[in-house]
Amino acid sequence: MHFHLRPLVSLALLALVPAGLTAADTSPIKVGEIASLTGKEAAFGQSSHKGTLLGMEELNAAGGIIGRTFDLVTEDNQSKAGESATAARKLISRDKVSALLGEVASSRSLEIAPIAQSSKVPMISPASTNPKVTAAGSYVFRVCFIDPFQGTVMAKFAKNELHLTKVAVLTSVSSAYSVGLSKYFKERFVADGGEIAIEQKYSEGDKDFRSQLTAIKAAGVGGIFVPGYYTEAALVAKQARELGITAPLFGGDGWEAPQLLEIGGSSLEGTYYSTHYSPENTEPAVQGFVKRFQARFGGETPDAMAALGYDSAFFLADAIKRAGTVEPAAVRAALAATKDFTGVTGHTTIDANRNATKAAVIVTVKDGHFKFLKTVAP
Repeated sequence: MHFHLRPLVSLALLALVPAGLTAADTSPIKVGEIASLTGKEAAFGQSSHKGTLLGMEELNAAGGIIGRTFDLVTEDNQSKAGESATAARKLISRDKVSALLGEVASSRSLEIAPIAQSSKVPMISPASTNPKVTAAGSYVFRVCFIDPFQGTVMAKFAKNELHLTKVAVLTSVSSAYSVGLSKYFKERFVADGGEIAIEQKYSEGDKDFRSQLTAIKAAGVGGIFVPGYYTEAALVAKQARELGITAPLFGGDGWEAPQLLEIGGSSLEGTYYSTHYSPENTEPAVQGFVKRFQARFGGETPDAMAALGYDSAFFLADAIKRAGTVEPAAVRAALAATKDFTGVTGHTTIDANRNATKAAVIVTVKDGHFKFLKTVAP
């Protein structure tokens, strides 16, 4: 599936170059995007793609960067294992992209990262929080916080805000994201004096969680940590309430999608999750972005994946501007040197491991809506 952004080439750039001077390259900068536009995690891909697209359109409308506009080439991995690697190879070898944006899901970014690294093409994941993603090498970056921070935030929140001492953890064993987030949450919660009374497991695509929830109910816990994606999280909430479990459920940014409420309905009342941004944040940069996104996409309110997609486009453009070229090593060095980049999802500084140091947001479900609760600094 292709989405080609038509570059707006300014007439000034096409002015004749005096004899004896080499013309500066004014061809569009090709950027590859890999997203789950269809399939199980389509809510993530559609959302991040719209944010990325809006960012690229705004950059082009402003005349582009270093005298060149952007041409966004988007590939759909259909939420399937293996497809992201195929898309990355195609974008690098056939489309000759200067950089890659994607993926949201950590498992799929882990397919792309080694290819980007061996090809020396800078890669920026908007939303993959598993630490292993950037460990693939020096060309791999992200604009989101990582799971050790997110797991810590939720462990502290469970203890200090929900006043929980004994919890259950329900992990998706087939998701790198879920396994990692579960690990960091457990480590911190136990270090702070809490007890993990019971751990239960499931796999991506499971629809029945009653046996796990029955065991959790018998353990008599005060809360349940569900570090999974929105489809399963919503079904878990629904089945937990049907079984008479009233304990609060809480999770991470994998919950972030309108589909969470569509599937789970009223059973999600009083649940919590950590994420990267809230459209209710009154910061002018956030409110401006929300208005422009709604104007561009028929009134749709942008979620965290959209905001991170948008930030990933500007994060790349900012590095290219500072590098003064799209030469991969120069762009890589500029990305690595990013300090206090201001985006819609806050201020981002890239650390020695090419991860973003930034704040998290806690959201709760109240009266059938996502409500901004608080911002938690690193």
